[in-house]
Amino acid sequence: MLNALQSVFSIIIMIAIGFGLSKARWFEGGGNSLISRLVVNVALPAYMISNLTGGYDKPTLLSMLPGLVIPFGVMIASYLIAIMVGKILKVKEDRKGTFRSMFALSNSIFIGLPVNLLLFGDKSLPYALLYYIANTTLFWTIGVYGISMDGAVRNRSPMPSLVSLSGLKRILSPPLIGFLIAVFFILAGITLPKSIMDTCKYLGNMTTPLSMLFIGIVIARVDWKKLKFEKDFIAVLAGRFLITPALMFMVVRILDMPLLMKEVFVMQASMPAMTQTPILAETYKSDSEYAAIGTSLTTVASMITIPLYMSLMAVIFD
Repeated sequence: MLNALQSVFSIIIMIAIGFGLSKARWFEGGGNSLISRLVVNVALPAYMISNLTGGYDKPTLLSMLPGLVIPFGVMIASYLIAIMVGKILKVKEDRKGTFRSMFALSNSIFIGLPVNLLLFGDKSLPYALLYYIANTTLFWTIGVYGISMDGAVRNRSPMPSLVSLSGLKRILSPPLIGFLIAVFFILAGITLPKSIMDTCKYLGNMTTPLSMLFIGIVIARVDWKKLKFEKDFIAVLAGRFLITPALMFMVVRILDMPLLMKEVFVMQASMPAMTQTPILAETYKSDSEYAAIGTSLTTVASMITIPLYMSLMAVIFD
């Protein structure tokens, strides 16, 4: 427990550094975008290749794949709850898809993966990746479809298609491609040269610190004057930090699975909303300000919920 809490403090310190540097205007002119691209396109794929091919064999990898059903099921259930909650709260028609995405789907790779690595170590990577595969698949299909529907309603334009080539390309993101490459090497019994493995390891080591700095930058740029505590946002906070983690806990509690998988799945389910949500809202001409406030609010709130959930782990899985 002490080591876990120290890891939480490490997270907060790195985020605070990112916050301070952003306030000092270190990242003006697209610096935050550069960090985001480095993490997603370089560090994360390299980390997955380095860690998976260096620490897992074929039997171990195959034994974990059935666990993929769990995050898929929980997130779909949470999304259905979001639909019902949205109707009860009478969320505006041009916000419904954005609301559902922020409610049910979490930032499982950019924030969730580094947090789990800090809290549980490299052994948590495969379980975090299982959650990520389910989360990214659902976000880039039903999540994006809902956000694009918001834009169509807002601008009275033609309704979009649920399945599209652009959606498929987004699902096959660099981190997922890195994961698939690593899986292929493991299943094929291919051993990479030491020089390549070392390169992937060094690049992959950038993942956590850069991710935490980026979160600090995002928090520093929240426009608190625009932050209105509407009922929508209260529901989004409940979905992110209460309902979805509670659903996950109820499922993993009754299943026979490794304790670490249970802990990682619950932590992943309690992460903030996807940082790409405001970007997509802007792309599809829906309410981008609404998406930005909701996403920023959950990111700020996660600074409280992450240590809280980590402290609860030893109790709820006792």
